[in-house]
Amino acid sequence: MSESSVWQSLAEVAFTQRWVDVDGVRTRVVEAGPADGVPVVLLHGTGGHWETFATALGPLSGRYRCVAFDMVGNGFSDKPDQPYEVPVYVDHVLGVMRELEVDRAHFIGMSLGAWVAARIAVSHPERMRRLVLMSPAGLVATQSNMARIRAERTKAVQNPEWDSIKAMFEHLIARKERRLPDLIALRQMIYRRDDTRATIDHLLALQDPEIRPRNLLDVGEWESIKAPTLVVASGADHGEYQTTARKVASLIPGAEVLEMPEVRHWPHFEDPATFNPAALAFLGRDDAE
Repeated sequence: MSESSVWQSLAEVAFTQRWVDVDGVRTRVVEAGPADGVPVVLLHGTGGHWETFATALGPLSGRYRCVAFDMVGNGFSDKPDQPYEVPVYVDHVLGVMRELEVDRAHFIGMSLGAWVAARIAVSHPERMRRLVLMSPAGLVATQSNMARIRAERTKAVQNPEWDSIKAMFEHLIARKERRLPDLIALRQMIYRRDDTRATIDHLLALQDPEIRPRNLLDVGEWESIKAPTLVVASGADHGEYQTTARKVASLIPGAEVLEMPEVRHWPHFEDPATFNPAALAFLGRDDAE
């Protein structure tokens, strides 16, 4: 891939961005694809925004109604004064679906988004068609990883200079050329916002060793997921995420694994040529059933 901007992925994609009121939370939402298509809900990671899925929006929207948004407390959506625990995210996702009249959807989640999607699969299985989990969290609480994330993100918000934000992406994307300036600039805009600075502790609540454990899915809950599931194994990601991906794939009945050995935390963005066809093939099985 030779793109130097997310717009090279989006230039020929018909999509609509707007803000939707979800239980009082002004939420930044993007939709692409046929209005009557099977919905696919795309959930980003901690501190993320919908552009995380810029490289997937075009290919997926050729067949599906894609819904991507900045989750509560993240991106350019509202950031209410409360810790953002998994139930808060779940309520927000379900609220977006309600406002957009989406009853049931495929879910593609990355990191925090995978954690939230897995919780929805457990607690609201009637809303779930197929599930794609990338760099999944939600099984373990590793002190070192929580401390790393908290330190990186806090430093970036306290000092939102270009080099500070750019350094954060070294842990997200293995290949230097895929750490696009657009991504750094977007994250810099978000981290320079007054509401981001005011709520960074809320955003990092799940990195608190007293809070995280009560939000995790236990082994039995992972085993209870009935939605057909594809787990992406990112071979260059941090050890905790690699371990979690393998473990949840072994726990979820019938789960499949997509091996992507060269990528880090954003497999779909770093190697869309591998991820997009695999995701389309996996989701497409539902169409034939």
